[in-house]
Amino acid sequence: MSPEEFEEQFKCCICLHVHSDPVSIVCGHNFCLDCIEGYWDSRGRWECPLCKRTFKKRPELRINREFADIIDFIKRSLRAAREDGGVDAVAPERRHETNKVPCDICLGHKATAVKSCLACQASYCETHLAPHGKVAALQRHRLTDPATFSSRHLCRIHDEPLTMFCKKEQMPLCASCSEGKHQHHQVVPLEKESRRTKSHLRATKVNVVQMIQARLGKMEEITNSLDLSKKVTERELQSGAQVCSKLIAAVLRQQAELVEELERRQEEAEQKAEQLLAELEQELDELRTKGGELQHLELTQNTLDLLQGFQTLGALPPSRDWSQVSVCSDHSAGTVRRAVGRLVGVCQEAADVLSAEEVDRMSRYAVDVTLDPDTASGWLLLSADGKKVSVSGQRTPLPSSPQRFDTCVCVLGKRSFTCGRRYWEVEVGHKSEWDLGVARESINRKGVITVRPDSGYWAICRRNGGSLSACVSPSVPLPLQETPRRVAIFLDYEDGSVSFYDAEAKTHIYTFSGCSFTEPLLPYFNPCLQDNGRNAAPLVICPLARGK
Repeated sequence: MSPEEFEEQFKCCICLHVHSDPVSIVCGHNFCLDCIEGYWDSRGRWECPLCKRTFKKRPELRINREFADIIDFIKRSLRAAREDGGVDAVAPERRHETNKVPCDICLGHKATAVKSCLACQASYCETHLAPHGKVAALQRHRLTDPATFSSRHLCRIHDEPLTMFCKKEQMPLCASCSEGKHQHHQVVPLEKESRRTKSHLRATKVNVVQMIQARLGKMEEITNSLDLSKKVTERELQSGAQVCSKLIAAVLRQQAELVEELERRQEEAEQKAEQLLAELEQELDELRTKGGELQHLELTQNTLDLLQGFQTLGALPPSRDWSQVSVCSDHSAGTVRRAVGRLVGVCQEAADVLSAEEVDRMSRYAVDVTLDPDTASGWLLLSADGKKVSVSGQRTPLPSSPQRFDTCVCVLGKRSFTCGRRYWEVEVGHKSEWDLGVARESINRKGVITVRPDSGYWAICRRNGGSLSACVSPSVPLPLQETPRRVAIFLDYEDGSVSFYDAEAKTHIYTFSGCSFTEPLLPYFNPCLQDNGRNAAPLVICPLARGK
C-alpha cells in the first residue's frame, strides 16, 4: 500500500484531511473536533454526517487521545517516508494528481512542482530542482513535499517553522523568536491559539447566523407590516369613500331641502302679496265708486238733496289700516345658515363615529406609563406605584438635579419615546386645572416655564374650571359639549403628531400636527395648585391592556 493510500484510511470525511484533534461520537464515527462542531453549527441540528443518525441533544465531545497519538505517529511516519524518497516511488501521473503545486520558476505554462525548498522558500519542478542535486551549497538545503509547504509557515529571520504565537504582539513565532525578544511575552503554541481562534470564530459565526436570522425575521416583519398596511389602506379608502359619499349625499340633500324651502317661502310670499293686492284692488274699486258719487253730489244745486245725500254717502266704506301692512322682501333670512347648521351636525356625527374608531385602533398601541420621581417637583406627592400625582400642602426637600422641576408643579414619565406610536390615558376627574401632553427630554425644568411647542411642550390644559385650551401662542380655546373626565393621549413620532381624545366619549379634542420630533419625548403631567382644596384631586394614569 502506498503512503497516500495508507493516509487515505485516516482522513476526516468532512475536511478530507488527516484527522486533527480526532473525536468519536455516539455512533462510533470519527471526525476532527473543529469539523464536526462547525458541521453542527451550520446545520442547526445534531446528526452524524456519515450515517445520518440524529441526537436529541448536542453530544459532549472529547478528543480521543489514543487515536490522536496514532494519527500523530502516522503523520510523522508518512513525512519521513516522503523525505526519504517515498514520494518519488509514486507514479508521476499520481503525483501530479495529488500535489497540484505549480513551479515558482517556470515562465508561461508552469509545470507541477515535485519538491519545495525550505531554505529558498520556493517550489520546483523536476527540471528546476536539478541544481539542488548538483550544486554542493544547494545540496544542504532541506526539501519537503510541495503539498504541505508554504513560505508563510517559516520565520523570515531564522528560517524555522512558525510553531508559537505571541499574545501581546499578535504574531506567529518560531522557537528562536520565542526565546529571544519575545521571551517575556505571553507565548503559546500556534495550534493552541488556532484552536482558540477557531472557537471564537465559531462563536462569531453563531452570532452572524443569529444576526442573519434576526434580520430575516425583521425583513419578514416589515414585509408583513407592508402587506397589512396595503390592506388597511384599501379598507381606509373604502371607508373614506363611503363617508365622503354619505357627506356628498347629505350636502345634496340639504341643497335640495334648502331650494325647496326657499321656493316655498317665495311662493308663500307671492300668495300673501297677491291676496293683499286683491284686497287693495277691491278697496280701490269701492273708493273710486265712492269718489264718483261724492263728485256727483258736489255738483248738486239743491241744498236739501246735498244734505240728505251726504248723510248717506258721507261714511267711508270699511277698510283695513294698511299702514301696518307690509310684505318682507328678505323672507329667507337665516334659512341658509340653518341648512348649513344641519349639515355641520351631519359632519359632526360622522366625525364622532370616526373618532370612536380611531380611539379603538389607537388603544392597540397602549404603553405602561409611570411617573419619574427624579423629575418631580418637591411640591408633588407620587404614589408608590408611580401612577398618581397630586400637589402637597408643603414642600418636600429633595436632592437637586438637572432633571427635577424646582418651581412648577410638574413631573415627567419615566419612559421616553424615540419612535413608533404610543397611547395612554389619564383620569382627570372633576379637577378644575391640569396640564397633560408630551415634552422634549431637553426642556428647561428650572424656574417659570412656558408650555408651548417652541419650548418643547405639546399639551392641552384646563384653567379655572372652564373649557379646555391648546397650549400654543396665542392659546386656542377648545369648546366641547362635555368636559372630559378621562383624557387619552396618542403620540405618533414618525408622523409628527400628538392627539388628545375624550377617552370615555371617544371624541376628538385636539391634534398637534406637522411637528418635527428630533429627540426623545416624555409624557408630561401638571396637576396644578390645590386652589384651597378645590383642585386637590390627583391625576391618575389609567391601567390599560398593553399593545406594543
